[in-house]
Amino acid sequence: MLPDLHSTRDALRQGRSQPAFELEQALAAAEAAVCRPAFLRITADQARAAALAPANQQRPLAGLAVSVKDLFDVAGQVTAAGSRVLADAPPADRDCPAVARLTAAGGALIGRTHMVEFAFSGVGTNPHHPTPANACDPATPRIPGGSSSGAAVSVARGAAFIGLGSDTGGSIRIPAALNGIVGFKNTARRVPTQGAVPLSTTLDTVCAMTRSVRDAILAHEVLAARTVTRSHAPLAAYRFAVARTTMLDGLEDTVARAFDRALGRLRDAGARIDELPLAEIRDLGTIQSTGGFSAAESYAWHRGLLASNGTAYDPRVRARIERGAAMKAWEYLDLVAARRDWIGRVDRALHGYDAVLSPTVPLVAPPIASVAPADGTDAQADAARDAEFFRVNTLLLRNTSVVNMLDGCAISIPCQAPGELPVGLMIWHGALRDDAVLNIALQAEAALN
Repeated sequence: MLPDLHSTRDALRQGRSQPAFELEQALAAAEAAVCRPAFLRITADQARAAALAPANQQRPLAGLAVSVKDLFDVAGQVTAAGSRVLADAPPADRDCPAVARLTAAGGALIGRTHMVEFAFSGVGTNPHHPTPANACDPATPRIPGGSSSGAAVSVARGAAFIGLGSDTGGSIRIPAALNGIVGFKNTARRVPTQGAVPLSTTLDTVCAMTRSVRDAILAHEVLAARTVTRSHAPLAAYRFAVARTTMLDGLEDTVARAFDRALGRLRDAGARIDELPLAEIRDLGTIQSTGGFSAAESYAWHRGLLASNGTAYDPRVRARIERGAAMKAWEYLDLVAARRDWIGRVDRALHGYDAVLSPTVPLVAPPIASVAPADGTDAQADAARDAEFFRVNTLLLRNTSVVNMLDGCAISIPCQAPGELPVGLMIWHGALRDDAVLNIALQAEAALN
């Protein structure tokens, strides 16, 4: 198991390792054949300078490697959002707030990572760039999950201790679950979104993936510029709900076994766990029947680019964005009002519970070949892969997107047994419950391990 940032930082400060050694280890991992597709650009010289700066070594991130999703502005670099459409855009003139906070805390930016074009999918494929394979199956190349695909692989493969990404419907938690690492989606308003190409201005969240919950807490404190209030209360001090509606439907056997085993271990550690219908989840289909926030808000941003350069888009992404063109103003306003009402109803249903427990996603990572982008050589095969892509994408986003609509916070932590493909346990609640979710996750991580 790869060391986390905390243990590596301790080794540096105790003289058991050296900054140059740790940075070269990260660069070697990034350049390795199994990880190289996770990066669209590797900035070795910039990372070396940051890792060796004495001031950075005394800061919270200690000059250790951090990766940045291609969605975010880094001074002097083009922010292409995984697209060909923006490939010739002018370089950013400054770091976005999230990147600036990481570097100010001593992070060494090792490179820009692969992503789904314009962050509009949970699968992790992009026809403009090779798909980085999931880090956990050496025999079969499997999807990394998206849209923060390269960020997850960079952390899971040892190239970065923190993978900066975004989460609009699950784009941090999905790849974290599929790669066997930790992904924390904070309450959206906690971290500035300026300097990131938007998907949905209502739902977009800037957050990160790490190798442990304690690293997730540190990453959140840096990105949100706040201190998490710690609690050492045992699991027995908390009351949990398991949401039965939709979130447990059709689980693959590996996921069902891992989730049931995780609940058993949490109960053994003293957790009080109730099953809760939470039937309000079923209402989301009707509330979002006209396309939802991502379609409407992404179309508003992309409509000029689609008119001038629409053929350069990933067809799967373009189709989803263009659905937003049909939404009427009154439908959008109804959506805003319906969401507000729905959040209130869910909050009331969860009254008295400290967190909700769910599988992060209902399936393990499928092979890349089953959902690969169309190549034009066989129309029937292309159609079959398209159908499978949209089926898988819907399943991947099903559980995680509930939290985004709730304006909530959630963390995915690994819960699979040794030898099994990765499965994520999602711990979640409503807005501004970040500290409680993180403290619970620390206790749950210890119980599961």
